[in-house]
Amino acid sequence: MRAVFVLFDSLNRHMLGCYGGTRVPTPNFDRLAARSVRFDNHHVGSLPCMPARRDMLTGRLSFLHRSWGPLEPFDDAFPEILAKTAGTYSHLVTDHFHYWEDGGATYHTRYDSHEFIRGQEGDAWKAMVQPHWDRLREMVHAKQFSSARRDKRANDIINRQFIREEKDFPSAQCMAAGLDFLARNAGADNWLLQIETFDPHEPFHAPARFREAFPTDYRGPVLDWPRYGRVDELPEECEELRANYYATVAHCDELLGRLLEVFDARDLWKDTALVVTTDHGFLLGEHDFWAKNRMNLYREVEHIPLLVHDPRAPASQGESCAALTQTMDLAATFLDLFDVPPTPAMEGIPLRVTRAGGQRRDALLFGYFGGAVNVTDGRFTYHRFPPDLRRQEIYQYTLMPTHIMMPFTVEELADIRIAGPLPFTKGAKVMQVPVIARSPMFDRYGPGALLEDETRLYDLAADPGQARPLRDAATEARLVALMRGLMAANNAPPEAFIRLQLAPP
Repeated sequence: MRAVFVLFDSLNRHMLGCYGGTRVPTPNFDRLAARSVRFDNHHVGSLPCMPARRDMLTGRLSFLHRSWGPLEPFDDAFPEILAKTAGTYSHLVTDHFHYWEDGGATYHTRYDSHEFIRGQEGDAWKAMVQPHWDRLREMVHAKQFSSARRDKRANDIINRQFIREEKDFPSAQCMAAGLDFLARNAGADNWLLQIETFDPHEPFHAPARFREAFPTDYRGPVLDWPRYGRVDELPEECEELRANYYATVAHCDELLGRLLEVFDARDLWKDTALVVTTDHGFLLGEHDFWAKNRMNLYREVEHIPLLVHDPRAPASQGESCAALTQTMDLAATFLDLFDVPPTPAMEGIPLRVTRAGGQRRDALLFGYFGGAVNVTDGRFTYHRFPPDLRRQEIYQYTLMPTHIMMPFTVEELADIRIAGPLPFTKGAKVMQVPVIARSPMFDRYGPGALLEDETRLYDLAADPGQARPLRDAATEARLVALMRGLMAANNAPPEAFIRLQLAPP
């Protein structure tokens, strides 16, 4: 068996033609769907970027215990398990620069080899000690300009000075490196290749020819990086931001097409699995918001695409699967492809098993650490917030105390306790770190960042746009029961129930 895992970032399901999208032509996603099983009820787990990847690698939810952080010493990561159990070689090609930061530094080393492409977003890549800020200021909209050192917007402005031709774009380099791996290892067996690009994550920077397909009336400087929060831009600015996202999705579609051409030319379809998905979606003005992290977890963010070509089941090509699945199922799925069983700590279900009806969920959980706990059964979504986001007893459980770009502060660590061992820590005790308002994560992607905090129930059949919260005590009680059961199955700590005013099991 051989497998290719293509992971995009912030790829909106509803933009893809194979999921009914019409705004952006996506012929290559559609072409892949014809050779794959399309999972129609696929959802996120832990959010945002690195928590999602921890779920993918370990096969279990992390957001009830931990915010953004590294893989832990007790985590089961599927590339390592494949190497130890089946001798499977794994290679990661990525331009996702969060792997280079404190909060992601233990992920890429789980693979046998890895290759990083520089230059995306805030990557501290090119050194310019004295940039011509007056000239650079004229090139970008004031809302996305910064000249502050160690500011990701300033880094992006500098990085773009070195991305001039299509071949220079990090996502293009990323796909090229993946295709190079395929060319060099065409005769080998028992390997897994992960091609992971940061696109179409903001800023929405794509080659000019893709942007030409989506004209707008905007005539100002570069505007392709929306703020995280409520929409307050002029209408033409909103259209410009959306058009740049569309262009980036179109670029991603073409890059995927280059991979499909290799699958066709080398007839890899007969012996190589291909899995294509994303970590989460992205709001483009829906519900009057941009982006993620600040608002309720609407469908545009949490309902994501998943296409799986499994050469063991050629008759399934072009089929769809309506069963509930989520990101943590990927670890068990990649193990299953190489005939390796999931580990005891894994909560995920191999997608082959789900599709065959052997094991299916009644509901699933998703969320951000410190925010709402969310549950869906496919028909309803229920988003339960604590009474006061800024005043809740909540702890991080970790042996790796780092945030995105820095260690936990000494102030955070001043009142730690030693807890456990927890059921999934393999006998290891962990630090129980109180969440405080002065934590670097609190107002960036934690409880203090949220602009919405109202518990809501939605009927997705009657209200697919989630515009009208539903009052239905019986349905709410049923979903609360499902939520409590799933939280218990995830070994959620007692305070995770108390903060939501739920009785611990």
